[in-house]
Amino acid sequence: MARTRCYRNGVLTDEGFPIDDVSEHLQEESSMVWIDLLGAELAELQVVADELGLHTLAVEDATSGRQRPKFNRYQGHDFLSAYAVHLDATSGELVMGEIAAFITPSALVTVRKDENFPIDGLLRRWDDNADLTKYGIGALVHGLLDWVVDGHFDAVQSLDDEIEALEDLLFDDRPRDRDVQRRSFELRKSLVRLRRVVLPMREVVNTLMRRDVGLVHAEMTPYYQDVYDHVLRAAEWTESLRDLVATIVETNLTIQGNRLNIITKKVTSWAAIIAVPTAITGFYGQNLPYPGFARESGFLTSSILIVLLSGGLYIAFRRKDWL
Repeated sequence: MARTRCYRNGVLTDEGFPIDDVSEHLQEESSMVWIDLLGAELAELQVVADELGLHTLAVEDATSGRQRPKFNRYQGHDFLSAYAVHLDATSGELVMGEIAAFITPSALVTVRKDENFPIDGLLRRWDDNADLTKYGIGALVHGLLDWVVDGHFDAVQSLDDEIEALEDLLFDDRPRDRDVQRRSFELRKSLVRLRRVVLPMREVVNTLMRRDVGLVHAEMTPYYQDVYDHVLRAAEWTESLRDLVATIVETNLTIQGNRLNIITKKVTSWAAIIAVPTAITGFYGQNLPYPGFARESGFLTSSILIVLLSGGLYIAFRRKDWL
């Protein structure tokens, strides 16, 4: 069901009214309304479009979904597309909730595909900054953008924490190469998806702040600049984390190579030690006479040689840290 609100002179006066009553609430010049549609089909949204005169292309974008974050201008209204995100720490998957917004001088219409976009959190953000609503629709759009960008920050922070845990896993005493590889792939995939929704927000917020758009009240400019600063920080943080994950993958491969070299070195050292008794016993096992042939002295000599040479090799390899 649609959720609605009406503000007059920046004060919340009514909510939960039918969509058909939107025109009635907008009769006063000081009024502005908010309409939220969840999983709206084209037919449902068309009722609102006819009521507010929304462009057909913008309506199709809102219903089809999977739009890149963008801000488009149409005659009589603007169209905004953005994504709320949060990280599932168990799977490392980035959960995304798309929202489309139609912005008119006196109305804000939000369209969500599913519950992945937490609209209750947005309402709390508006209520916490109720003193800003007197500046018009620009204040509601600011609350929406601020809520979305804060979600981006939280997701980046969660990814940063997961990458730190991955670093600890990388240098664990027990090799856990499979876990590191799987987790690295999951986090890298999430970072790629996050980058796709964070980077375009710079252009979105920057366009909204332009004076020719006429959406941002002069008193709201510092608030939008603060959101823009957060967008830049989130984008830079995302880029640095992506580079860090790539470094972890390379480091893991390097560690595996070093571990293989150590194993090869140890196996080669043991093979050299084993070759000594093999050579001596093979020599004393030949069928030709030699000093100590068929005598106890020959057995003692071969045993002493095996112990001395093998022990000497073992000590030498241990000193060189080959064993």
